[in-house]
Amino acid sequence: MYIKSVIIDGFKSYGRRTEIHGFDSEFTAITGLNGTGKSNILDSICFVLGIMNLGQVRAASLQDLVYKSGQAGVTKATVTLIFDNSDPNQCPLGYEKCREISVTRQIVVGGKNKYLINGKLVQNKKVSDFFCSVQLNVNNPNFLIMQGRITKVLNMKPQEILSMIEEAAGTSMYETKREATTKLIEKKDAKVRETNTLLQEEVEPKLEKLRQERSAYLEFQKICRY
Repeated sequence: MYIKSVIIDGFKSYGRRTEIHGFDSEFTAITGLNGTGKSNILDSICFVLGIMNLGQVRAASLQDLVYKSGQAGVTKATVTLIFDNSDPNQCPLGYEKCREISVTRQIVVGGKNKYLINGKLVQNKKVSDFFCSVQLNVNNPNFLIMQGRITKVLNMKPQEILSMIEEAAGTSMYETKREATTKLIEKKDAKVRETNTLLQEEVEPKLEKLRQERSAYLEFQKICRY
């Protein structure tokens, strides 16, 4: 699976709908004169991938990603990535029958933010899991190697290198899910212990008292009959 085309509308310097084609399955270089919007193409891709550190796309808030921050009559930014999904070996689970997959992210001035996969509205987490399943986690510290960081990558510690390998293998997503599930189980276990304590210290004594009172009442009724 690889990017086939990018559709940008109202995002950063792209005030009008712009379609960018010609991406290669192996390597793509974006070239052009200064100020022609090269970096904004990469920023738009990272935007759809769900980047959380807006500093990496040179913005302080999501509103900064809208064309002229919404001050020029454009009140929303929409970016769609169209992926070629013809290779079954790189196909994300559940999309085997789709030759193309489109992922759209849209933000509106004022804070609204939504994702769509193949035109259907989905939650942010589903999009994140979708990309992580094909080893595209834009929020991994080593996903984007910006200018000046090459030396730092070469001098990485073993744990940092392991993180990169796990990201490339796609196992980091499951590690995150495992940690989240473990925390959930711990919370549930604590609730069970709390409930058992409540039963033993409050409910059971009251039930025992009621049993004794019932036995005494039944005994009293027998005596009254005689």
